[in-house]
Amino acid sequence: MTLPPITRNISVDQLCIGLYVHLDVAWLKHSFARNSFKINNNAQITAIKKLGINSIRVELARCDSRPLPLPAAPVPLTDTEIELAQPSAEEMAIINAKKARIDQLVQKREAINQCEKQYLKAATSFKNISSKLYSQPKEAHRDADALIQQMLASLMSDKDVAIHVMNDKIAGEDTYYHSLNVSVLSMVLAKELLLPPEDIEALGIGCLFHDIGKMDIPDRILHKTIPLNRAEQNLLEMHCRYGESVAAKIKLPLAATEIIMQHHEYADGSGYPKQLSLTQIAPLARIATIINTYDNHCNRPNPAESLTPYEALSYMFSHQSKLFDPEPLTVFIRCMGVYPPGTLVKLSDGTFGMVISVTPGKTLSPSVLIYDPSVPKTEAIILDLSEEPGLKINASLKIRQLPSDVYEYLSPRTRMNYYFDSPKNSIRKS
Repeated sequence: MTLPPITRNISVDQLCIGLYVHLDVAWLKHSFARNSFKINNNAQITAIKKLGINSIRVELARCDSRPLPLPAAPVPLTDTEIELAQPSAEEMAIINAKKARIDQLVQKREAINQCEKQYLKAATSFKNISSKLYSQPKEAHRDADALIQQMLASLMSDKDVAIHVMNDKIAGEDTYYHSLNVSVLSMVLAKELLLPPEDIEALGIGCLFHDIGKMDIPDRILHKTIPLNRAEQNLLEMHCRYGESVAAKIKLPLAATEIIMQHHEYADGSGYPKQLSLTQIAPLARIATIINTYDNHCNRPNPAESLTPYEALSYMFSHQSKLFDPEPLTVFIRCMGVYPPGTLVKLSDGTFGMVISVTPGKTLSPSVLIYDPSVPKTEAIILDLSEEPGLKINASLKIRQLPSDVYEYLSPRTRMNYYFDSPKNSIRKS
């Protein structure tokens, strides 16, 4: 566990610009955005003195200047100064704005809870659908259509959607969650590509069933955490052909069947099962290939080998771009942002955080769950960086780079599971 910062108490009369201070005052009792910050102007010093405290902690290692010398003798406050010690109307307005922000935080948490419930409901539905594939194929197809139509209706209900990373606690069998992840992100990408609803629906169905052929592959191969030998790899690659047989049995449309057959085909002809080149791969299958690759990078059989969302996108762009159709790849990267949901980050003020959602088109200002030991974990602050002009993300981090207390607080995801919601719908639901 990391040691707490080394601080020492000084008199408020020693405050000056450049000191990094820690306010041991309840967050709602002052007008500052954070309990710890660097003093940038004299107005902040005045506001601190108005809190009625005599001393304050400073963290010298993060200071740009040294405290002022103590005055020779304390000067008694005049009646005017005593009156000014009360919060001004402007400061009260800021405090009230902070109270409103807390209400917004409650709404955001409730929206996230609702989104996770919808994700779990969809995953459970798909698990039930999969169990009916052989015994009740027509019913399985009908239920899958209903699930995708529900998702499509939610996706198309508003111009903007927010992509959320889900809580690890709702994760389960990898096959079901992987298939749902690919379906969810593919449909979001298709919307950003301005595809018609009927194509988005076909894409959703195809991605939902894209790995259905793996039901005929032994678990010892599917869940192996070390590299497969050639014979094992050959058997694994058969899942595309096995899936085609299932698609025919349940009478999936051609566009969905092409996704099942081609989601491992690559633009340079290096994929399988038929080594197709870009122009030979169905347009919807090209989208599925991108999302399938991204999710496999983020959720490898051995979690210790998984890439962070930031690393996965960077690797696909820098080292694998020749494998994909360039247009949907570019739009997907723009859709997820430089720091996709689930990415651990360090903000410009040194604060640790985790990106929990992004809105395509506004990805430079994601919502970030921040580490603040002065705030209980259950009430952790979620910052919308579009509303924090003084803050930006400086770096992406790996789990091992987090101090143990920060890790415990942020609870970073070991599996990256995604779902979407309309920001406007989130407000109405909460």
